[in-house]
Amino acid sequence: MANHKSALKRIRNSEVKRLRNRYQHKTTRNAIKKLKGADKKEAEALFPTVVAMIDKLAKRNVIHTNKASNLKSKLAKHVAAL
Repeated sequence: MANHKSALKRIRNSEVKRLRNRYQHKTTRNAIKKLKGADKKEAEALFPTVVAMIDKLAKRNVIHTNKASNLKSKLAKHVAAL
């Protein structure tokens, strides 16, 4: 166990951040699944919000920037093909 006050605080903060990142990542994955299962009109309405969620994850280093780009590209192709 950590002995320093700062180390204890770091443990608390990192746990909070880990749970927040996990929640946001899972929420984004669910939104992507919902978009893939939607019809054309619903998918076009969902697309901007899903892209914004992906961008936020990339900005906060939850996912890599290139992965975010790949996801957005695939989703755009999917929506265009509907």
